[in-house]
Amino acid sequence: MDNLKEVEGKRIHDKKMGASARCLMVTGPVIVGAGPSGMATAACLKEKGIPSLILERANCIASLWQHKTYDRLRLHLPKNFCELPLMPFPESFPSYPTKQQFLSYLDDYANHFGLEPVFNTTVVNAEYDHRCRFWRIKTLGLKQEETEYISQWLIVATGENAEEVMPHIEGTENFGGPILHSSSYRCGETFREKSVLVVGCGNSGMEVSLDLCNYNARPTLAVRNAVHVLPQEIIGISTFGLSMSLLKWLPVRLVDQFLLLMSWFLLGDTAQIGLIRPKLGPLELKNLFGKTPVLDVGTIGKIKSGDVKVIRQGIKRLKKDSVEFVDGKDEKFDAIILATGFKSNVVSWLKETDMFSQNNGMPRKTFPNGWKGENGLYAVGFTYRGLLGASIVARKIAEDIEHDWKAEAANFLAFTRASLPQSELGAKEIIKIDRTFY
Repeated sequence: MDNLKEVEGKRIHDKKMGASARCLMVTGPVIVGAGPSGMATAACLKEKGIPSLILERANCIASLWQHKTYDRLRLHLPKNFCELPLMPFPESFPSYPTKQQFLSYLDDYANHFGLEPVFNTTVVNAEYDHRCRFWRIKTLGLKQEETEYISQWLIVATGENAEEVMPHIEGTENFGGPILHSSSYRCGETFREKSVLVVGCGNSGMEVSLDLCNYNARPTLAVRNAVHVLPQEIIGISTFGLSMSLLKWLPVRLVDQFLLLMSWFLLGDTAQIGLIRPKLGPLELKNLFGKTPVLDVGTIGKIKSGDVKVIRQGIKRLKKDSVEFVDGKDEKFDAIILATGFKSNVVSWLKETDMFSQNNGMPRKTFPNGWKGENGLYAVGFTYRGLLGASIVARKIAEDIEHDWKAEAANFLAFTRASLPQSELGAKEIIKIDRTFY
């Protein structure tokens, strides 16, 4: 075990890598992804004395938060529902930390637990070797150098937001203005006085529209599907926190009825402003299909005032300076922002078909049962329940691996005692080996 750790450390800092592929054994689990989910799992493992190796394709932790979020972003839920395991947010942070505060927290989290991911390392293939009973994880570095990591455990932490969803729209090449995904949007400064079409009515689409208003742009929200919009707070209490409390005593449908009633009182009838609600309640819809309700942070007021226009039509095609909608109407726009969400990329590199669906790259079993597969395969960050769901699963994974870890340690010690005379392996050496495993 000590020797494997030494090899692992040398391979991380080796600056004389050749062009040929290297094959390296990893002592503990390999974690793919250095976002909050991957770091939370590594911290839970470390707390139990289990080392891990985190592989990250970007050059930093939490690359989605670092590079693909807008400036005004805050956590949509109170901080006590978003903290990672074993380390709370600083008391000085507000109830809804800003993007920069959350990133600061993640940096402190990584430093506190000594998490050092291997950056700029893209996993291109991961496959279980049934003959050797190990996972083989093949990667490419910045200079296309190949490395294969071998581990008994593979933890997929790339999450449900690994890649942008970019819809195909006829005439995209003809449109004269910028077309960007919301992951490339930072603030509305560059869109001042411009007419902007925002496609998609999730939390991102609603908040981007609000931000555009604050920079005197003229946003139009294209909405095709029904959507639940809830107030972020009800009488000063987090809507999410209130829901969690009520669910301890009441069935989901009754809590949904309460939320819809309060939303009607606080936001009004959203159907009158073009936002039709689904037939299923917000919590039931979330549980069955993973569709997150929108938490309003001010956009509803802008829609009512006319600062944000809502169009309930799909896009038929794009023209040079306008958009033709399905109903045949044309409207001029200077720019288009696609708030069309993200998707998993697991199926592009994980050669496994039992745990993950080949259609959407998500675990076939829904929360709380989709975190464990066969042969030491785990998934974290795929619950459709944000940071809270990731923290719950991270603890479960660490506890599960701990059982195997201790069992292997016991077998190793039994083998050592049986193989070597007591005179050659004294009490001090036995204690040292025990500590190596625990």
